[in-house]
Amino acid sequence: MRVVTYILLSLLLLLQYPLWLGKGSWLKVWDMGQQVKAQKQTNEQTLKRNAALDAEVRDLKRGTDAIEERARSELGMVKQGEVFFQVVGGEGAATASGVAAATPPKGKIK
Repeated sequence: MRVVTYILLSLLLLLQYPLWLGKGSWLKVWDMGQQVKAQKQTNEQTLKRNAALDAEVRDLKRGTDAIEERARSELGMVKQGEVFFQVVGGEGAATASGVAAATPPKGKIK
């Protein structure tokens, strides 16, 4: 009777081996699921980046507003006839774009 029990137990273990450690095992399926989840997240980030770039390209193709904005912010260009004021340091520090209105000094104005 013991021999039959050992034979059945060994058969059970042989049948369980592919389920847990074989080519299509549960562990590999779980790992593949984790890889799919990570790839979906990467794809979502890439789609968002592509949408932003597509919108930027459409803006640049359609009008001059986007081109003008880029020229001002990235190249520091100013329109013809426009006056550029830059305040360095002090209380009236420049705004985020580097352009600020000229404020009169405190005290009497002549």
